[in-house]
Formats: sequence, C-alpha cells, structure tokens
Amino acid sequence: MIYLITGGERSGKSSYAQTLALQLSNAPIYVATARKWDADFQNRIDRHQQERDERWTNIEKEKYLNEIDFSDKTALIDCVTLWLTNFFVDTKNDVSLSLEEAKSEFKKIASQPNTNLIIVTNEIGMGVHADTHIGRKFTELQGWMNQFLASNADEVVLMVSGIPVKIKG
Repeated sequence: MIYLITGGERSGKSSYAQTLALQLSNAPIYVATARKWDADFQNRIDRHQQERDERWTNIEKEKYLNEIDFSDKTALIDCVTLWLTNFFVDTKNDVSLSLEEAKSEFKKIASQPNTNLIIVTNEIGMGVHADTHIGRKFTELQGWMNQFLASNADEVVLMVSGIPVKIKG
C-alpha cells in the first residue's frame, strides 16, 4: 500500500503519518530526507527524532531511497519537499531533470514487494506565491511530483488544521 499524506506547513502531516505507521507495524522505518542546512534545521531534526521511540528504525537518506530495503516493511518517508530540494539543488534548479530523477527513485521503491509506504509531502502551491523565479520553479516541481505521487498512491489524505481529510482511497 502507498499512502500519501499532504497538506500545508504545520498541518499535522508528520504526526498523522507516524500514528498510521505504528498502526501498520510494531517496527516501522522512518526515512528522513533532510539535509542539515544550518543549526536551526538541526534543531528541527532533533525535535522530530525525539518524537519517535525505540520501535522506530531511523534512516537518513537525502536522495537515493532505492538503496534502502523496504521489502515486507512499513516505511514513513518524511518528506518529499525536502527530498525534492536535494534533487533541485544538485541539478542546479533543473525542474525537468529533478522530476525525472525523483520519479525514477519513487518507481524503484514502490516496486519493492509487500511494502507499506507512507509518504509525507507539502502543498506549497496553496500558500503564498513565491517571490522569486527559483521559488516559482520549485513550486511547479513540487506540484507535478505531488500529482505523480497521488496518482500512484492507494490512499491520499489531506491534513487541514490537524484534521485528516481522505481525498482518495
């Protein structure tokens, strides 16, 4: 099963996804896709890690998620926005190449047998319009990837003010 959990910033996506993972498995995997850009971001990572107990296996993987064996496991990937940022930065803001590489990685992990994938993403296009050309390009990348993920997901949940709204499945 593939679950896509989407919504705005601080909408409750990660909490909902963690609860779902623990309903599906006594020993889920948490895949953190963030790069440690600065001390503030490290604090955010530390806070997220403290929210998970010993039942979780934590893996930090910036881009190549297919290197992780998800077979017969439940895995929470948090989050697509940070994951896409890594592709976007590494391709020097090439939207098409970033999208192609991210889709390829997703297809590889989605093809692993007997896997529950819970994927957290952001709806950044529903917020404030990006001030910069680069910001608008990234918003397009995020939107196209979200559409691709949603079309491949068995269930899609939109988080609104901490409330899950099932929109597919």
